[in-house]
Amino acid sequence: MAGLASSVSVVDNEAPQSAFQIGRWNVKAPAVLAPMAGITDRPFRILARRLGAAMAASEMITSDTRLWSSRKSRQRMNHEGEPEPRIVQLAGAEPAALAEAARRNVDLGAQIIDINMGCPAKKVCNRLCGSALMQDEPLIARILEAVVAAVSTSGIPVTLKTRTGWDREHRNGPSVARIAEASGIAALAIHGRTRADFYEGSAEYDTIRAIRAGVRIPVLANGDIDSAEKAQAVLACTHASGVMIGRAAHGAPWIFRDINGLLTNGSKPAPLSRLELRDIVLGHLQDIYAFHGEESGLRIARKHLGWYSRLLDEPAAARARFMAAESTSLQFACAQEYFDLWSADDSGQLNGQ
Repeated sequence: MAGLASSVSVVDNEAPQSAFQIGRWNVKAPAVLAPMAGITDRPFRILARRLGAAMAASEMITSDTRLWSSRKSRQRMNHEGEPEPRIVQLAGAEPAALAEAARRNVDLGAQIIDINMGCPAKKVCNRLCGSALMQDEPLIARILEAVVAAVSTSGIPVTLKTRTGWDREHRNGPSVARIAEASGIAALAIHGRTRADFYEGSAEYDTIRAIRAGVRIPVLANGDIDSAEKAQAVLACTHASGVMIGRAAHGAPWIFRDINGLLTNGSKPAPLSRLELRDIVLGHLQDIYAFHGEESGLRIARKHLGWYSRLLDEPAAARARFMAAESTSLQFACAQEYFDLWSADDSGQLNGQ
């Protein structure tokens, strides 16, 4: 089954006109993949890029270099075979530690450093990292200035991902954006919710619009963008430079080809056939197993198969078998059986696309 995915047609990332600029990087298309812990490992990043994502950052890496000896951290810093620019997202609350972590990742091949001030997870915020930093604007300035100074001599741009504020009474996203621009940040990605909102309610695009109006650097809109049409509407509302796609890419990494097709060419590309979708799914599984090994590969593939099973005619039954498989070989054989049967009656496109 090796090389299955190589036959799938994708959107060319070399769009005719640049969407925006980050340092020396001319970003050709407006849709990028959001960094997501436990999701955006190297296999998924490479797949998303091949399917049209203009950029794809690593999973969040701690700035505490004492923890980098773990297998998980080493894998998160592994960018072998990834298309440029290679982006590393760092999390932490101590300026000097973040600066040192940024320098080390540049030495390992990072070409853009992204700072996480958007993660709402309790285990992150309890360490005063992620979106908890939105409560301390002077500390934000010190962190950003330290990281920019640490890598600027290497010509490496630094970007920032935030939320609109800590809670609805403290929507300080516009203020943080101005601090970021003054600190030398090259681009911003804004999730349109406060930390208190987590992922509940609707994304507040009016705040993203206010942030975009207050700075000159590129701003990416993030939150609730689940189709090419929604991306088009969000850009029209916010005047953002691009969109960042997170949860909508779960089980549908081809969303980037649709968004970039509509936004850059005026129309979405032809829907992928069932045969092409089967090849993407099975190729992704093989890449997961090769990168993570037997135990971790089996576990990580389960979550992706849970999402991919939504394509199938009987998703609940398929999902149950995928979850019950006790080895990667059994899991792959089961997935191949289901997706071969599903694609056998290929009408040329996926229903609903």
